[in-house]
Amino acid sequence: MEHPGFFERAGPFALSEIARVTSAEIGTAEASRRFENVRPLNEAQAGDISFIDNRKYLGDLERTAAGACLVIPALADRVPAGTVRLVTKSPYRGFALALQLFYPDAMHPKVAGGSTQAVDPTAEIEADAIVEPGAIVGPGARIGRGSRIAAGAVVGYRCSIGRNCFIGPSATVTHALIGDRVIVHAGVRIGQDGFGFAMGGGGHLKVPQIGRVIIQDDVEIGANTTIDRGALKDTVIGEGTKIDNLVQIGHNVVIGRHCVIVGQVGIAGSAELGDFVVMGGQAGLVGHIKVGRGAQIAGASHPKDDVPAGARMAGTPARPLREWAREVAAINRLARKGGAAVGREADDE
Repeated sequence: MEHPGFFERAGPFALSEIARVTSAEIGTAEASRRFENVRPLNEAQAGDISFIDNRKYLGDLERTAAGACLVIPALADRVPAGTVRLVTKSPYRGFALALQLFYPDAMHPKVAGGSTQAVDPTAEIEADAIVEPGAIVGPGARIGRGSRIAAGAVVGYRCSIGRNCFIGPSATVTHALIGDRVIVHAGVRIGQDGFGFAMGGGGHLKVPQIGRVIIQDDVEIGANTTIDRGALKDTVIGEGTKIDNLVQIGHNVVIGRHCVIVGQVGIAGSAELGDFVVMGGQAGLVGHIKVGRGAQIAGASHPKDDVPAGARMAGTPARPLREWAREVAAINRLARKGGAAVGREADDE
């Protein structure tokens, strides 16, 4: 059965109304055309509006099937012929306002609703699942056979927990779908708002986050790690991936299968990791970059560009491991030479 989602969608809305709300300009011929949803460029169809705010996605813009797109004047000519141009100086701010129009309840996370019972009567708890004292299971949630929800944990509205899972004490799971045999340790936070704001001189406009978190089978998540839900797309953690304590995973991040993410790693929004990627402790990724299958990022290293499959990277900004090692060795030699010269000068005095 298809999941019903976490937020109710309003509309459809006429293009004239969308243009008014987003402060965008359109041609009068399209003003009465109606739209049903807001979706990413590469997923949008004729009944959807989309936006572009990062030139890295120009290819998606040129291939999009969106019915309309929020775009800056400089990129208006790149919009495909079948897509209406919604021209604005700030497409991302327009996107935030459009999401507020279509998803008016998305500004308020859904956890346990108005229920006064620890386990809402509409929740589905399979046989042999255990909900410990003090745990909360919200409306429409599902807990699979053999799973345990520990004391003080929260499983929110319409969330799904697979079979033989463990949700640790004081962990919170909202806006998320979790597979089988998943271990979530104490204090983990899954499914809260991603960090999305349309920055501006008059203040920072909150962007509703209507995506989900999808955690596939056999994932383990360490204590006090946080995984934000997606803005439009889902945040995805692939099968068999192991995540250490105190890791931050931003909205729209996609992590492949059987990755290893060590403690205090930070992964910014919309970054993508292929299968079997390893990230050492305190490493970090900027947003919107891709790390290829089997790549290794050394501890305290920070790539700023895409990482090829199988690469071994180190340093800040990260570069190939051998190149980084040669640079460190060269600096050490210079430091020793400088120290020796200073020593000779002291002897001469």
